[in-house]
Formats: sequence, C-alpha cells, structure tokens
Amino acid sequence: MRPMVESDLAEAARIVRLAFATFLGLPPEDPRRPSDSDFARTRWRADPSAALVAEHAGKLIGSNFATNWGSFSFFGPLTVTPDYWNRGVAQQLLAPTMEIFGRWGSRHLGLYTFANSPKHMALYQKFGFWPRDLVTAMAKQLDGSSQPTHAGAERADRAIRFSQAAPSDRSYLLAACREVTDANFAGLDLEREIRAVSDQKLGDTLLVWGLARLDAFAVCHSGPNTEAGSGVCYVKFAAVRPTVRSAESFVRLLDAIDGFAHSVNAPKITAGVNLARREAFLAMLARGFRTEMQGVAMETGGAASGYNRAGVYILDDWR
Repeated sequence: MRPMVESDLAEAARIVRLAFATFLGLPPEDPRRPSDSDFARTRWRADPSAALVAEHAGKLIGSNFATNWGSFSFFGPLTVTPDYWNRGVAQQLLAPTMEIFGRWGSRHLGLYTFANSPKHMALYQKFGFWPRDLVTAMAKQLDGSSQPTHAGAERADRAIRFSQAAPSDRSYLLAACREVTDANFAGLDLEREIRAVSDQKLGDTLLVWGLARLDAFAVCHSGPNTEAGSGVCYVKFAAVRPTVRSAESFVRLLDAIDGFAHSVNAPKITAGVNLARREAFLAMLARGFRTEMQGVAMETGGAASGYNRAGVYILDDWR
C-alpha cells in the first residue's frame, strides 16, 4: 500500500472501469457512463495525499480515494483488479484510508456500495460502517421539448457562475457556500470540490442568490476528462439553505442546472440523492429525473444521520 502518484493514474482509471463492469456483468465500457469520464485523475489532482494504491510485484492492482468535506468525509471508488479479488486487498487499502480520516478529524464518515452485496457490507462493517439508506443515481434527458420555461430560464439566468466572479470575490463566495452547507450539517464544507472544478476547469459552480444572501449552489462537472464525460452535466454536489422556502429554492437551483446543461450542450444531467432526503427525491422525479442505479449508504456514527434526513435539499454522489 502506498500513496498514488501521477504515473499510476491511467492504470488506476482502467481498473476502476474494469472492476465495476465485471461486478455488474457489463462490458468494460459501462453504457451508462461515457467512455471519456475520469474519476482517478480529477480526484488525485484535488488532493494527491488522499489517494492510495495497492501494488504487488511491481504491478498496480487496486486503488482508493478519500474525500474531505469538512465535518463529513467519505471514500470511493475503492476498486481491485478482478484477478486479485477475495485476497484481502480491499481490507489492506482501508486501513491507511481510515488513518487519513483520523488526520482530518471528520466527525461523520460514509461510503456508497451495492445493496445486494453481503461481502461488501461485511468488509465495511469491520471498519465501523453500517448500512443506512438507499441512494439513487438519477438521470434526466434534455431535448428540444425540455427547454426551460420562460420563468425557469429567467431564474436560471439569475444564477451566478463561480468562474465569472472576480478573483477578489472568490473567498467571499466560498464563505457563502460554506454558510449554506453549515446550516444543513455543522462543519460541512465543499470548498475542496469548488476549487477542484475551478482549478481543473471541470465545469462550474452555480450560485443561486436570494435578496440578501446565497440560497443554493451546485458543483457541476461537464465534458470529457471530467467525472461527467462527454454529453453529460454531472451534479457532484448541490445544497439549498434550510428555510421555509427551501422547496422553492431547490426548484430555482434545478432551473439553473438545466440552463447550465443547455449552455454546455449536455443533453443529459446526472445526480445522486439519498432517499432519506425524501422531498429532494420527489422534486427530482417531478422534474423528469429517473433512477439509473441504486445502492446503499453506509455510515459511521451509530444512530446519527448526518445530513441524510427529511427536509434536507442536498444532492451528492459518494461513488
């Protein structure tokens, strides 16, 4: 087990695709995900110290990525080349991953795994993770008939893009986003993702404002060599400030995401949502999103739910 280096990225990305396709019984290129999407390079560049590989006899055989969102952290994708399955490699990758979490001091940890795999659940339970809620990876197809309504387009036009802000304003905008996430779960902070998208030019962060403060934001990937891939707008994370008008703010945010997807010529939008956040899930269904894949969230913290609870309008994907 050792830290990932840049020369590992191509092989790590290949193993990620191969491992998932083999487990799901799919061809090596999952038809639900563009062939030019890239998890390994984007996550390694965001924080090289949080990426690990397993190596045997000079051959890279697996990898894992940890992600720090302040008070909450998660890992994944954790993958091992199929030739080395059932040989304890994943467990050996998890031990140093937990050490990374310990250094960060996050008070809540999570992961996404397959709900139909007792083997995966048993492994993660050894490290204090327990199955909680179902999670859906959702998608929406855009076409000429799904152009935003006049009102929706107007709301989308009022969204500000992080990339368009003056450099001198960006610290203020990051603080505004932190205020939104902290209101949902104390200490939750998406600065890492916002900066990664900006620095690596992976897409953009959409900022939806109220009269005096930020109401909602969405961190979106789009295009080749991102976690979206060609033709896709992938919502890596989105959050709405919890108020009596959260449902309305969420609709405004979805309008902004639709508008962004159209602007980058992405006919498909993808996003994940935990089903404990029932209102957000139902709003997604009402806007034409449908489930493509379903898994389960495993978390630490006993009965604590983190931000996975009713009334929370957050979209995220821990895969």
